[in-house]
Amino acid sequence: MSSLALPAPKRGSILPYLGVAVVAAAILGPGAALAGTDTSFNTALTQFTNFLSGSGGKVITVLSLAGGIVGLASGRFSLAQVAVPVGTGVAAGTGVPIVTAMVTATI
Repeated sequence: MSSLALPAPKRGSILPYLGVAVVAAAILGPGAALAGTDTSFNTALTQFTNFLSGSGGKVITVLSLAGGIVGLASGRFSLAQVAVPVGTGVAAGTGVPIVTAMVTATI
């Protein structure tokens, strides 16, 4: 009895990924094209953005600063112990509006 066997894809071939993409497109159908108008996650996005821009960002920055101070007190000095808290504060304060503007501009 003979069986039908497909040849194994060559190393580095995109054929398996192409097959998965075709199957996913067939399952999702044309409704996937309207994903940009969906507002299902707006509430979660707003809460998370408010958290990082407000008290949550301040708490994260203070904890990062405390970690840097503990590292300095342990006797090992590294520029990262100063740069990480500063970068965290900048990212929490200005990073959220920048990322939100980028995503809005892309969509």
